[in-house]
Amino acid sequence: MKNTALITGASSGIGLELARIHAEKGGDLIVVARSADKLDALKTELEATHSVTVLPIVADLSVPAAAQEVYAKVKEAGIQVEYLVNNAGFGLRGKFHELPWQRQHQMMQLNMIALSELTYLFLPDFVARNSGRILNNSSTASLLPGPLQAVYFANKAYVASFSNALAEELRDTNITVTNLMPGATETGFAKASGMEDTALFDKAFSARSVAEDGYNAMLAGKLDIMSGLTFSQKVMMAMIPLTPKKMLLQQIRQMQEVG
Repeated sequence: MKNTALITGASSGIGLELARIHAEKGGDLIVVARSADKLDALKTELEATHSVTVLPIVADLSVPAAAQEVYAKVKEAGIQVEYLVNNAGFGLRGKFHELPWQRQHQMMQLNMIALSELTYLFLPDFVARNSGRILNNSSTASLLPGPLQAVYFANKAYVASFSNALAEELRDTNITVTNLMPGATETGFAKASGMEDTALFDKAFSARSVAEDGYNAMLAGKLDIMSGLTFSQKVMMAMIPLTPKKMLLQQIRQMQEVG
């Protein structure tokens, strides 16, 4: 396989579009997701359309052993990964004490632990050859607290902080780490998290446009890239440091309330 990208959460949304973009550029792929049927369909589509090689790996990265199993399968196949794209993730809307703990624990396992573990497993290979690019899908949620999505926003703050710190640790190498911060995007996320009827998702951007921004930023070795924000949302983001925290918390909560 050549110029291979490993993409988690590749069966839908931003991950699916990232896989298509990489294939369009002639790169081979390792695609990871829970749905074997969707991965097989993606393999068929990309191999037929772009004459690339696609290896599907079925894995549920919310399960603690899954990241190690993915890495072992890649090593067993003898594939060198050039791009590691940690895209998989999900959110939950509701009050922290009312949401099922097990589901919140799975969210933390997927959004933070699996992302960190895959990076930990593949990074020594990158360092040994002094090349590679990492794209971590964080969120604009990483920039502020999120009442009614307390754990999810905290997860994404971790991803952003981890990505930036890692980029500095690797500054003297040819390895880059890019932090993608999407706003509201047309994926399955809104429905899965119970956010489809909130003000936050009134004007969602296409997954393709966000994926293009993230992919291009990764190639350019950028530290951070925001994508999928309306003008008013960009203004709001710029005002975060100047807004009293209690007012900010109230605004975020209102944006995530249904109705």
